[in-house]
Amino acid sequence: MDATSHPDAAPRLPETSAPGGDAALHEEALAVLRRLVDRPDARFKDGQFEAIEALVAHRRRALVVQRTGWGKSAVYFVASLLLRARGAGPTLIVSPLLALMRDQVAAAARAGVRAVSVSSANATEWDEVRARLAADEVDVLLISPERLTNPRFRDEQLPDLVARMGLLVVDEAHCISDWGHDFRPDYRRIRDLIGLLPAEGPRAVPVLATTATANARVVADVVEQLGVASEQDVFVLRGPLARASLRLGVLRLPSPAARLAWLLDHLADLPGSGIVYALTVSAAEDTARALREAGHEVVAYTGRTDPERRAEIEEDLKANRVKAVVATSALGMGFDKPDLTFVVHFGAPGSPVAYYQQVGRAGRGTDHADVLLLPGPEDRRIWEYFATASMPDEEQARAVLGALADHGGALSVAALEPAVRIKRTSLELLLKVLAVDGAVERVGGGWRATGREWTYDAERYARVAEARRAEERLMLDYQTTDRCRMEFLARTLDDPTAAPCGRCDVCAGPWYPTGSDGAARERAEAALRRTGVPIEPRRMWPSGMDRLGVPVKGRIAPESQAEEGRALARLTDLGWGTVLRDLLDREDAPVPEEVLRGAVDVLAGWGWRTRPIAVVAMPSRTRPQLVGSFAEGIARI
Repeated sequence: MDATSHPDAAPRLPETSAPGGDAALHEEALAVLRRLVDRPDARFKDGQFEAIEALVAHRRRALVVQRTGWGKSAVYFVASLLLRARGAGPTLIVSPLLALMRDQVAAAARAGVRAVSVSSANATEWDEVRARLAADEVDVLLISPERLTNPRFRDEQLPDLVARMGLLVVDEAHCISDWGHDFRPDYRRIRDLIGLLPAEGPRAVPVLATTATANARVVADVVEQLGVASEQDVFVLRGPLARASLRLGVLRLPSPAARLAWLLDHLADLPGSGIVYALTVSAAEDTARALREAGHEVVAYTGRTDPERRAEIEEDLKANRVKAVVATSALGMGFDKPDLTFVVHFGAPGSPVAYYQQVGRAGRGTDHADVLLLPGPEDRRIWEYFATASMPDEEQARAVLGALADHGGALSVAALEPAVRIKRTSLELLLKVLAVDGAVERVGGGWRATGREWTYDAERYARVAEARRAEERLMLDYQTTDRCRMEFLARTLDDPTAAPCGRCDVCAGPWYPTGSDGAARERAEAALRRTGVPIEPRRMWPSGMDRLGVPVKGRIAPESQAEEGRALARLTDLGWGTVLRDLLDREDAPVPEEVLRGAVDVLAGWGWRTRPIAVVAMPSRTRPQLVGSFAEGIARI
């Protein structure tokens, strides 16, 4: 909580102005702010009170687009307490990440705001939260957008919340937009929720959407989601997005090994503590492991990290007990460490908007923070995957709808997965998209088809795909631009105040070393040559096997369980990933000698009780030469 005193393709938004000033409300709001931040001299930043006034005095729909650290949370916490003092019910905040929820609940508690959350991380507390809500002992309730699809929450708690809600806050509102860099299908349900709230009269429920990362096109889309007749009905507050504390730079190095060597050599030279962002889970884990082995105090943080461990890592970083956290985008929106002094990207995000959001973690409470991008040519393949991940494949969607219709009732994701042969993560996302379109719904026991006709919106998805390709081109332009990097980012976000910063490597020259010593390069190359990924044996039979004619279910008997397996590497690995992706991009051919040698290294380091006496090849319809030659090569050893 902080309070003190491409453009040619983007639609233009109407100019907005704050409602007329209310001196009495200003004094009341200022008193609440000072109590919240425990500072008798606190003052509102430009625009903060105007947003509060729009919500409290005029019960308006509002959108605040301000840089990270501006104090958006101060707006909704102050507005919440003012509305509560006027007899309103609790504020509902829809927030996208567990880290964001934890920080907001902690900040609210310090400020005397009675805030609670409902998420997958605190399932044992849900009944207590419900009881406190019923007793009117909650000022602010935080939920994830996914909670809106939970049958129990939707059917048992949401109706009462809608009837009593004093304020709805949509945090990180760019997630609601198809055009946003971080679109999430569940956010589309917020429009349905807004439609249930009275918009006029004395019982009108104000709605606040906040974000730091939205260009004009995303802003227009978010305004539409707020459920108003026209853009003029929304109070829009946009501020300058340039960050005076950040010193930006881009260092282009020839290979993943060269980039890892740079980190091994120079991480300790960066000031304070910070974040090293990687594009994939395996890249984050590999980088963290190599840095730890070189003596750096770092830890990996990804979407696979246990929620309790995530909280521990966040606290360690805030307390400067680690030099850096090597993270995916799972550590991003809402994480608040004002004295974070550097952000390094090992690989470039696919959008300058996403990049701005992540570098905004640094320099929020310091005069200076360093931000360095280490891009690589392999980044584009990762962008391609993520760009299409949230858009449904028509053939797969119809397979899912057909399977649900044939079953007639609800199917769990685990039961549906073998029936449609879609990977679980892709299947879960596809179900969310279909749910937003009204074709399926989540109920007790899983998902079921609604029977509503579903049409694949090919034109819409083509527009979104082209918009994301345009963002990728902008990210490449950012890497090679000969104009100020901060100005480039601000203009990408349609900031009319964008101007040269005078600090970045374009304005003032490179501020970072450009090479690394031989020892660091050798360590990096050795780390990336490492082979062998454990494959944990399955303990449970997949759900739904009996429906496929295989009479098994439940736990696999110990004597029938496989032993731990090994894979050469993952497609997303920093080192071997490029080799394997290139191999699978080509037509079927015999296994390359490099890959065969790598597999031999895996076998040699396995620690067999006895030497294998047979090699069995599972025939492949798509790559018979690759599989056959691989088995033959291993058998010859």
